[in-house]
Amino acid sequence: MIGGEKMASLKDEGFLTEEQREAQSIAAQKAEALSSSPRSKAGLAETHAKGARNVRRTRSGKLVRVKKDGAGGKGTWGMLLDTDTDSHMDPNDPNYDSGEESDQLDGTTICNLVHDYKKSITTIIKEYFSTGDVCLAVTDLRDLSSDEYHHFFVKKLVSMAMDRRAKEKEMASVLLSALYADVISSSQIRQGFLMLLESVDDLALDILDAVDVLALFIARAVVDEILPPVFLTKAKKTLPESSKGLCVIQTVEKSYLSAPHHAELVERKWGGTTQLIVEEVKKKIADLLREYIENGDATEACRCIRELGVSFFHHEVVKRALILAVEIHTAEPLMLKLLKKTSEEFLISPSQMTKGFSRLNESLDDLSLDVPAAKSMYENIVNVAISDGWLDPSLLKSNGADEEFKDEVYDRLKKYKEETVNIIREYFLSDDILELIRSLEDLGAAKYNPIFIKKLITLALDRKNREKEMASALLSALSMEMFSREDVVDGFIMLLESTEDTALDILNASNELALFLARAVIDDVLAPLNLEEINSMLPQNCRGRETVQMARSLVSARHAGERLLRCWGGGIGWTVEDAKDKIIKLLEEYESGGDIREARQCIRDLAMPFFIHEVVKKALVMAMEKKNDRLLGLLQECFSEGLITVYQMTKGFARVKDGLDDIALDIPNAEEKFQEYVDHARKHGWLLPSF
Repeated sequence: MIGGEKMASLKDEGFLTEEQREAQSIAAQKAEALSSSPRSKAGLAETHAKGARNVRRTRSGKLVRVKKDGAGGKGTWGMLLDTDTDSHMDPNDPNYDSGEESDQLDGTTICNLVHDYKKSITTIIKEYFSTGDVCLAVTDLRDLSSDEYHHFFVKKLVSMAMDRRAKEKEMASVLLSALYADVISSSQIRQGFLMLLESVDDLALDILDAVDVLALFIARAVVDEILPPVFLTKAKKTLPESSKGLCVIQTVEKSYLSAPHHAELVERKWGGTTQLIVEEVKKKIADLLREYIENGDATEACRCIRELGVSFFHHEVVKRALILAVEIHTAEPLMLKLLKKTSEEFLISPSQMTKGFSRLNESLDDLSLDVPAAKSMYENIVNVAISDGWLDPSLLKSNGADEEFKDEVYDRLKKYKEETVNIIREYFLSDDILELIRSLEDLGAAKYNPIFIKKLITLALDRKNREKEMASALLSALSMEMFSREDVVDGFIMLLESTEDTALDILNASNELALFLARAVIDDVLAPLNLEEINSMLPQNCRGRETVQMARSLVSARHAGERLLRCWGGGIGWTVEDAKDKIIKLLEEYESGGDIREARQCIRDLAMPFFIHEVVKKALVMAMEKKNDRLLGLLQECFSEGLITVYQMTKGFARVKDGLDDIALDIPNAEEKFQEYVDHARKHGWLLPSF
């Protein structure tokens, strides 16, 4: 009976179903390593000889000594999670197993560590719900010195709040925002929410509306920018089809994030709170720094920072101040004066100061795209801060290891931009798509494709309609041959994020970008759903969101296709629809008795070898519809002549295969005929072995 009560207790805490199994798995792996490694056995014997109390095993399996008392130093668990290692296995015990003694350092200890950690965070969360003191909760969690297990805190906090009032739910979201980046890493936030999605079936047994409540927590995390929107897509791939976790994600996407003004709706869903949310804090920080630039009153700025009451978020003050110092040259001495004053008055702690500098250093490459001298300016600020004694010199050591690599990446990116600008300008003069494609292939920098798209459209925006039409035509060609759909999406996101800056030089930039977006949808470069994806990836209150909305309206208007294909006058450059029409006409003419030499010449006159897979696709579908295999003869002639490469032939067959279900609606025996064509193609060597 007592054992049953203990098991029930463990189950109520969620320990038996997750941590117990995880600890057992870790223990089993380590026990196996111990049994198979002579070095490990020797190390273990040495550990027993010296006493296990002052020894622990690292994740790599190495045995290291730790302090006898105190928090144990960096990388250790600290006093709170120390276990009583004075207890030992008794060889005279009837249940004694010599194999268990080695496991005691691993499985049992890890079980106890997780169990003690969970008990501690439960106490912290309950106290937080009672007091509402964010600073205290942040301090208590940091004092645990158990950074590796903070994903359990995310899960525990949300699961406890789910079964409470709206007040506690709001408090839980506020606390997560406060802990983000400073105490709990972004990867641990994601891991914690993924664990919640995986366990929502169990949560639903006790919380009837668990699916909707968890969906709102995730939506709130996305709005508060502690979860990236892409988390939803990645989480779908890890969840079973029958899981309620998928229902949660669908609810997030359809009921919350897709609604008009969804940010305000989500933020106020639980009635709000007196606590400051992250966005409000960021806005207050930006406002006080801007005001400081205008009046130069450092004492007043310090008072405003102190009144925020968010000491755990002071790294954001440092980061914002440094960005302004880099972007506004006249603001640099003011910001150095303010940061020095906050350090001397112990308003901003050394750890928060270092974290702020580190955060800017991580995003320095992006900042350099807008401010080319950002890197040198940042280095100058760091040197001044260290020489004045208000910045830890260790920052240079931590950054120095990656300095050479970052220099190389920056130089490579700079060189790529310079070369692509020349390539694009030459294209605007020559209108030669094939030459541009060859030039891009020679660069061999596919990872920079989104940057090319941004540069192409940015250059076209400041030119005449001819160049805008050519840019859209080029985008269509590249999307078929070289660029993936993800490249195009990322490129437009980069463009839209900088809409406000672009508008400073090009007054109607927003309208023109909307046309480029809508045209990309009409040209099949983007799918309509990609507009939603792009919109969700843009920051709140970003002007680019208005541009996306405008593009949606353009695409949904009557006769949108014809209007957008001629939005810049048309007739200049090359469009997908024109190419498809020409291909259909030449195939129909040949199928009805035309000359094969003339058909080959028409294909050659298209001057689009990167689009020949469309000829293959249309020929195969038409052969099925007309029940006339004469078109296979044309493919054979073109293949023999080298007009259709094996790569383009394979791509054409692959496109038919992908759309076979739709084709079968009009041609009942499509699958059977396609298999015949595949056998024929393999026999004549048309296809790559991988097909």
